[in-house]
Amino acid sequence: MPVIQIATPFNIDIEFEIAEFHKRLLAYLVDFVLLIVYMFSMLYLLYGGFRVGEGSRGMVMIVLVIPTLFYTLVSEVIMNGQTIGKKILHIKVVSLDGGEPTLGQYLLRWFMRFYEWGFIIFTLFWSNGFTGVLWLIIGGITSIIIIVISSKSQRLGDIVAGTVVVNTRSNLTVNDTIFMNVTGTNYQVKFPEVMRLSDRDINTIKNVISQSAKTNHYDMCNRVAFKVQGVLKVATDMYAIDFLEKIMEDYNYLSTRE
Repeated sequence: MPVIQIATPFNIDIEFEIAEFHKRLLAYLVDFVLLIVYMFSMLYLLYGGFRVGEGSRGMVMIVLVIPTLFYTLVSEVIMNGQTIGKKILHIKVVSLDGGEPTLGQYLLRWFMRFYEWGFIIFTLFWSNGFTGVLWLIIGGITSIIIIVISSKSQRLGDIVAGTVVVNTRSNLTVNDTIFMNVTGTNYQVKFPEVMRLSDRDINTIKNVISQSAKTNHYDMCNRVAFKVQGVLKVATDMYAIDFLEKIMEDYNYLSTRE
């Protein structure tokens, strides 16, 4: 299975397993089927059921075009790099610097799907179904070629945005983002200096912890913990992984109370 090493802001390389092509294809098909089901359901409600969309292009835009076009972008932003299809296939989008992609990166990789939008637009307006299918086939073949020849199995949007699709063993939960539920009203912050770090730094720490747990090798945790202590100018006798988890808890507790 192809592996990519990504250099993090802490000068620590994290290894990610590049998502296999068949997983990306299946994830795409799952999302595509969901969109088709949604489209035909809404078309029935607009024209066959309630008939509220008859003669109204504005209603079609609001109910059909906008949700369909923005599905991938909104899903990846709110689901930490995943759509429903990616979540089912256990793959996700990460930045080439090891953290969660920025909104700008998500926007770039979404916008570069322009060659796939033709099918959606033609199908929604029933203006030229054959042209829409032809556009879909050409766009799909183009994506496959770019992914195959790319050294990191990136499609055009990934190359432009600086992202890559990788494997993740388990479905995402709240623990797969930088945000954690810090329970208890008497929570004690141990490292208030943590607010010097950015969301991207915290996300990198989360990825390091996840990768260490997956491989059962904690050398990365030791090196990152040493780096973080140097940046924050703190000292502790905690185990590296315990220190990093406490850093994440403190960050989440303080950031949600600012």
